[in-house]
Amino acid sequence: MAKKKHVLVIDDEPEILQLVEYHLLKAGYACTCAATGHDGLAHAKSLLPDLVLLDLMLPGVDGLQVCGLLKSHLKTRDMPIVMLTAKGAESDIVRGLEAGADDYVTKPFSPKVLLARIGAVLRRQPKNLQDESPVLHIHDLSIHPGRHEAVVKGRPLDLTHTEFGILHFLAQRPGWVFTRAQIVDALHGPGYPVTDRVVDVQIVAIRKKLGDCSAYIETVRGVGYRFRE
Repeated sequence: MAKKKHVLVIDDEPEILQLVEYHLLKAGYACTCAATGHDGLAHAKSLLPDLVLLDLMLPGVDGLQVCGLLKSHLKTRDMPIVMLTAKGAESDIVRGLEAGADDYVTKPFSPKVLLARIGAVLRRQPKNLQDESPVLHIHDLSIHPGRHEAVVKGRPLDLTHTEFGILHFLAQRPGWVFTRAQIVDALHGPGYPVTDRVVDVQIVAIRKKLGDCSAYIETVRGVGYRFRE
């Protein structure tokens, strides 16, 4: 029998914890709950769950801090994180994705939609780990899909899951121009609820990390982005 996927839920609202735990268990997941960021971090590091469902507004250590701390530690940096929060403004979504979240679900939420999002993120993880795509070498950049690693001029890039996906997607087709909607669809599938601004913020972050190679990603005004030929 296949081992159940383990989801760690970090939320300070008892009703939300109870609701989410009920639906996760009903869907066949193992579930651990934590009501504070401090407890959530401790559980994440000791239990190493397959996914963390994380509220932003937590007492003490807030969700953004929890996300950043998980992404900064070797044992937990590849742990997928789905943010579940009442803070649904575009700026909040951008901050969550910049911190390293893999997806973002706003309250109030549909349990069916939440489970679908969790399932989609978990399905992406093994694919990334087992991807047999060849290492991509272009200009001074090397991208290793299987290792989820990008190196520019011998320097490893500290990319989030989404940033790596965007860079790899563009670099596979140098010279091709992609709209923001096409980039989102390629990474997350159709209907993913982010705005053009979120994509722009991700591109800015990638360029910053590329340093003096930032010009590899070109803006095509009025259309979108392309990787320089």
